[in-house]
Amino acid sequence: MTENVALFVDFQNVHLVGSGLYRPELPVHRCVPNPGRIADIIQQRRARESTVSAVRVYRGRPDPNHQARVAASNDAQAAQWTRDPRVHMTRRMLNYRGWPASPPTEKGIDVAIAVDLIHLALRRQYDALVLFSSDTDLLPAIETIISLRLSHLEVACWSGFKPLRLPGTALPYCHSLNESDWAAVIDDWQGPLSTQLTDQ
Repeated sequence: MTENVALFVDFQNVHLVGSGLYRPELPVHRCVPNPGRIADIIQQRRARESTVSAVRVYRGRPDPNHQARVAASNDAQAAQWTRDPRVHMTRRMLNYRGWPASPPTEKGIDVAIAVDLIHLALRRQYDALVLFSSDTDLLPAIETIISLRLSHLEVACWSGFKPLRLPGTALPYCHSLNESDWAAVIDDWQGPLSTQLTDQ
């Protein structure tokens, strides 16, 4: 029997951790992971025959009044990825407190992921949930789902980075993606946008 799987992608964490591990010499816009391709790898790697039918991506959105070029790139990426019917984007406006002396920060993304994880676990719509993140702020949601046996839960992380695990255990199971996987899922967003967008 083919299992129905939902993948949750903490995009900023996945992007920056992977970039820092495998391509630290490149600007981050030169190596942007494509969530649909990540889902294809997870689908192939699961021990049981699986279909990743939902790819839920959580990401901050730059304010075009502050970062016109970056906001346009973010919008273009969301538009491209959602052509894949599996992909659903949850985007929240970045917080610009302290800007421009301090970079903008994500607000509410971790909470959105945790709420959706528990919500879908309670609904039992999927045979398995897979969370791709290394953010320890998400551990309470993982602990709740596993301790209450709400759903089968797995995690994913880039090889060389510590996976999210319950203290003192090897749970949940972790899909460890390596540098070859990184190369297979990234796109260079310098080319398609460099002639269309200008910094402001």
